[in-house]
Amino acid sequence: MGIHTYFKSLTKLERIERCPGEFMFERHTVASHSFKVAQYAQFLGTVEEQSGTPIDWKSLYEKAINHDYPEIFIGDIKTPVKYWTPELREMLSTVEEGMTAKFIDTEFPEEYKDIYRDKLKEGKDATVEGQILSAADKIDLIYEAFTEIQRGNAEPVFLDMYHDALIVLKHIKLHSVSYFINEVLPELMDEDIMSTIDIRKITEAALK
Repeated sequence: MGIHTYFKSLTKLERIERCPGEFMFERHTVASHSFKVAQYAQFLGTVEEQSGTPIDWKSLYEKAINHDYPEIFIGDIKTPVKYWTPELREMLSTVEEGMTAKFIDTEFPEEYKDIYRDKLKEGKDATVEGQILSAADKIDLIYEAFTEIQRGNAEPVFLDMYHDALIVLKHIKLHSVSYFINEVLPELMDEDIMSTIDIRKITEAALK
C-alpha cells in the first residue's frame, strides 16, 4: 500500500492499448499518448505565450501528463462510444472520478491526499491550460487516425476519428489552434498516402 502502489500502477498505462479491438498498423498505449499530449501541449502553450497569453506551466504540464491516469481503472473506451451521448460521458466521468478518489483515499498518505486529488482531477476545463489540453488531446487523435489512413487502413473508424477530432478542434478558440490548422495541418495533408482516400477533401469538409 502507499505511494509504492501508485508508482506500480503507472505501468498499467503502458499495457492499455488505444482504440481497443480495431485493426491498426501501429499500436499506441495510453502511456505513449500521455507523453505525446504533453509535447503537443508544450508547443501550444508556447504559441499562446508568444501571442501574449499568460500560461501557468505547472498546471499545464500536470494536466497533460495526468489527464488519462484514471484509465487504469476503466481502460481506454473508444471516443465514439465515450461521447455517444452527454449522459454517457457524464456517467463515465463519474466512474473515473469516483475510482480515482477511492484509490487516493486508500493508497496516499494523509498529507498528500488533497494535493493528488487536485493533480488527478479532470484537466479539461475552462482555463487556458484546460483548453490547451483539450486541443492537444485531439491533435494526437488526428495524428493516430491520419497515420492509419496514410498506411492504407480503410477501417471507417479512423476516418470518423480524424473528421470528428478536426471538428472539435476548430471550435477551440486559441491562437495555437489556429496556428496548427493554418501552419501544421497543410504539411500533414501534403504527405504521401497509400490510399485512395482524399484526406484533403475530408479535412476541408471538417473545417468548413
